[in-house]
Amino acid sequence: MDSSWPEPRKKLPPRATTLDPYKLVIDEILRADLGAPRKQRHTVTRIFHRLVEEHGADVSYGVVRYYVAGRKPEILVESGKAPLEAFVPQTHLPGHEAEVDR
Repeated sequence: MDSSWPEPRKKLPPRATTLDPYKLVIDEILRADLGAPRKQRHTVTRIFHRLVEEHGADVSYGVVRYYVAGRKPEILVESGKAPLEAFVPQTHLPGHEAEVDR
């Protein structure tokens, strides 16, 4: 016994899901929506229905919704159209709030 601590668990490889064959299709739809007006972009429901009708996908709505929710921000960042995160740090030094200009 070399150590009293157990060895760390090995990470399992990711399992294949039913959505894997359709991820590229969803990504293409989301990339095409980047240039579309806001009212003409695909909703998750429309993406789900297109997968079922056009590609015969046997996936659940929840799986598609979860994937789109995670992938949409990534595609925005990849395309360079993501909103910039602006953060202005606010520092209040002790006693500065009580100072008054004369």
